[in-house]
Amino acid sequence: MATEQRRFAAILIDFENIYYYLRQNLSERQEISDVVAGLVQRLRRLLIDRYNEEAISLDAYADFERIDENAQGSLYLIGVETHNVLGTDHKNAADMKLCIDALTILYTRQEIASFIVVAGDRDYIPVIQHLRKHGKTVRVVGFPASVSGDLLTNVGQENFLDASEFLPQPKPVTVSAVGVAGSTPGLPMPLQPLAPAVRDPLTMRFLDEDQNVAIGVLFRNFHNKPEVWMTPYLHKLRAELPHFSEYERKALISQLAESGAIRVEKRKGEPHDFSVILVNWNHPDVRKLHMA
Repeated sequence: MATEQRRFAAILIDFENIYYYLRQNLSERQEISDVVAGLVQRLRRLLIDRYNEEAISLDAYADFERIDENAQGSLYLIGVETHNVLGTDHKNAADMKLCIDALTILYTRQEIASFIVVAGDRDYIPVIQHLRKHGKTVRVVGFPASVSGDLLTNVGQENFLDASEFLPQPKPVTVSAVGVAGSTPGLPMPLQPLAPAVRDPLTMRFLDEDQNVAIGVLFRNFHNKPEVWMTPYLHKLRAELPHFSEYERKALISQLAESGAIRVEKRKGEPHDFSVILVNWNHPDVRKLHMA
């Protein structure tokens, strides 16, 4: 039996819409642009696995000058073309540019049979109706709490994908064998006090192989510095983990924080704020790696 021919798809992302939703709803302090980059990567894999569709056109729209992250760099590294659309305090203009580009693709890219709109505003109803009238499959990716009911009615529940399914999922908890939070002779002093962002020693998670490598990179290059700036650390990770994509390297840092091995904090700076890493010397795997 002949294999079904793969179809092509376009992904259009109202980045401003999804960015501000995540900023209000993420429980942990993460670089939201990296979370969105991971979301897009997982969405692309699902399109191939479930629908046999390959996304060959990927575009994101926002007033990127208002976003306090290097979102365009994160998106560029996963193949998403960004469009800086100047907005106002009262209106997100990205939706208009997204709709114009959707129509341009419709009339000039006949090979694209499916459109995936990552947004939830009812403003997209007219363009979705137009695409469907021209025989195109349209899917909407959004968060149920923020998606317009009218938009869902137009696209159909079967064509709605819950964006929360594409967010990083916490790994199963493996409890470490540490009973108390104390210091070990020869190690730097533990973080005092253990802030809520760092897990209680009884619920810390063992580090996997990749996380151990990432901690090793930190120790080799930054020794016992009380704080490690995020940007230089990422430069070292790029050099020592070239087989990882950028969003995978940043995901490693998030996993280390989730495991209780580090804490990531924001610092005020000029012209931009910056992030630093604090090592939790109470973590058993951190101790073991430091002593090795």
